[in-house]
Amino acid sequence: MASSSGPALNEELQCSICLEVFTDPVTTPCGHNFCRTCLSKCWTDTQPCFCPLCKDTFSRRPDLKINTTLREVAQHFKEKLNLGEPEVFCDACGERKQKAVKTCLTCPSSYCETHLEPHLSVPRLKKHKLINAVENLEDYICQKHERPLELFCRDDQTCVCLFCTEGEHRTHNTVPIEEESREKKNQLVQTQTDVYQTIQDRMKKIQEIKHSVEMRKRNTEKEKSSSVELFTDLIRSIERCQSEQLKMMEEQQKAAEKQAEDLIKELEQEITELKRRNTELEQLSHTDDHLKLLQMSSSLYSRPHSKNWTEIRIDSDVNLKSLISALTELKKTLDVTLHEKLCQTGLTWAQTFAVDVTLDPDTADPYLILSEDGKQVSDGDIRRNVPENPKRFDHAVCVLAKQGFSSGRFYYEVQVKGKTEWDLGVARESINRKGEVIRLTPDDGFWAVILRNENEYSACEKSLVSLSLRVKPEKVGVFVDYEEGLVSFYDVESRSHLYSFTGQTFTEKLYPFFSPGRNDKGKNSNPLIISLLMN
Repeated sequence: MASSSGPALNEELQCSICLEVFTDPVTTPCGHNFCRTCLSKCWTDTQPCFCPLCKDTFSRRPDLKINTTLREVAQHFKEKLNLGEPEVFCDACGERKQKAVKTCLTCPSSYCETHLEPHLSVPRLKKHKLINAVENLEDYICQKHERPLELFCRDDQTCVCLFCTEGEHRTHNTVPIEEESREKKNQLVQTQTDVYQTIQDRMKKIQEIKHSVEMRKRNTEKEKSSSVELFTDLIRSIERCQSEQLKMMEEQQKAAEKQAEDLIKELEQEITELKRRNTELEQLSHTDDHLKLLQMSSSLYSRPHSKNWTEIRIDSDVNLKSLISALTELKKTLDVTLHEKLCQTGLTWAQTFAVDVTLDPDTADPYLILSEDGKQVSDGDIRRNVPENPKRFDHAVCVLAKQGFSSGRFYYEVQVKGKTEWDLGVARESINRKGEVIRLTPDDGFWAVILRNENEYSACEKSLVSLSLRVKPEKVGVFVDYEEGLVSFYDVESRSHLYSFTGQTFTEKLYPFFSPGRNDKGKNSNPLIISLLMN
């Protein structure tokens, strides 16, 4: 069993806290197993109680019983893999050797309880060096002097005998093995505590990551739903506008047809009247009744009353003015709505590439003050005595991040609240860092947005591009797509797009770039603060 299924079974019998085979295993209500001591220690430091593996929380501390079956299996497994103490037999016994309890390093031999008795009662033997029974006795004897290894040389970090301290280890710092062992045990306990705490921290980080993924999933679903609603509303608006315009055009067509029908009827009536008179005129022109001709001439010679039809017509062109006007207004609404929505969606997408950024003190100008965690920078107004470094800005109040990127996408956010001046962006590795004048342009290796005089925002192209912002950003997001040659800036709070450098070509590693600006007698003392995003 140990050879064929040992590793797999070892995982099944392993406590997830200490990562060792179970000792007195207990089972939580959620079904997971832990060493009783490990779980008790874990619950001593936490309120309320929860499962260290699945994080299920319990309203009250469970009354845990030892899982005896699992304990027996674990103990059997330990014995099979020789995880317990090795068996050492007495050297003084005859054919039926008993298990040794002590080993004498002076004799040197191992003894059972019976044969050990002289070492506990005879004065000369009581001076011998006894230890717990060991199998590899030669490891405890000085190979040079054949004496017990009773001392530890701290200079050479090795065990030595008493004779060694009279020779090559005479001037070295030596202490009894027991003393050094106690110190080492204390160090092991501290290391174990550190490892245990690291395990807890890593498990907590796993839960944070899982929680972040779940929150992002929820936000993504919410954004998807919002986007569907937006485009559905837009489609409905277009369909409604289309329906109204078609209805209006149909009504105009019906009105035109009715007008044409009335005009035709009126024209037909005039034609009938004119035909009748023409017939009368034809008859009179051939009559020999002179008296009748003279009597009717006054009424027939006058031209019949008729409308002036010259200016009357039915317009064949459809009136599109109102339709075009409505569509133009709708387009304006769509453009504004879509722009705002796409900016928000773009920022949400960019934030999925968030990275942990910290400031590099080796690049910081001597006037800059960096926080211990490397997340804040401000101008201290006093030049500090710092080591010379080719990476350091020596006159411009600038600093780069420790992290550099030569591929892919990355995003970070910086709080700029309360400042009257700042520079933010990315810079290539080979930028000029010396001298007072540093040009923040793409040609010089910088892609940056800046603030001057409290309200003047600009993008640093070859010549400054003024940015008209509706609100004053308090937190700025910077997104880079290395392969696409894109650097975009966002106002995080209003979720609006500030500016983008597009069509760039990156050939070097890019570093996040920061300048908090001069202190300006306290007017610009607020630090730039790198935000830690939990995705």
